[in-house]
Amino acid sequence: GVEMLHLEFNGIIIHPTLLWNQEMAVLIDTGFPGQIEDIRVAMEKVGISFDKLKVIILTHQDIDHIGSIPEILQECGSNIKVYAHDLDKPYIQGDLSLLKDGHLENPPKGKVDDTLKDGQELPYCGGIRIIHTPGHTPGHISLYLEQSKTLIAGDSMYSENGIIKGIHAPTVLDIKEARLSLKKYLDLDIESVVCYHGGLSKGNIHDQIQEVI
Repeated sequence: GVEMLHLEFNGIIIHPTLLWNQEMAVLIDTGFPGQIEDIRVAMEKVGISFDKLKVIILTHQDIDHIGSIPEILQECGSNIKVYAHDLDKPYIQGDLSLLKDGHLENPPKGKVDDTLKDGQELPYCGGIRIIHTPGHTPGHISLYLEQSKTLIAGDSMYSENGIIKGIHAPTVLDIKEARLSLKKYLDLDIESVVCYHGGLSKGNIHDQIQEVI
């Protein structure tokens, strides 16, 4: 199972992704702070109970992606394994101030159990390939699900009305690096893309990405 969740926070729509099989569920990104109940409800809508959640993968350190990690860990404790890229790990754990939200007095943070690197395959839910796509943040990752030919793009690009529109320049730390990162997608057989901001795109994905590059 693969489901793009639909969460709202102060008028902003975001799309964490849920993967599951009979044994477990994997959540990719955790929304803004205080969204644990929204996540629980969204999971139950798909028929997956919150206690099946065993793995969280964070695409990067921004607050709308790591926001609810403290509450989820507080509730589920040691039952959950958290993954992120090595370069964003210290920010997620609170060892360093968040690169874009460094002004926050009490930013969300959580322990990262295991770090991820480019090309790594996680064995969960039919296999998850890690693609290191820096630019938006140094440790930004995207995920490729070979079984369903789905790319979970995080914030590497955004979409509008089902069309990939580009890189969101105002929130990118290194635009040149962000463009280079997108080239990695051209080697993949992609049928659908989930952008955290904008949601699902299908059809001529390579052409759409090529246009953005």
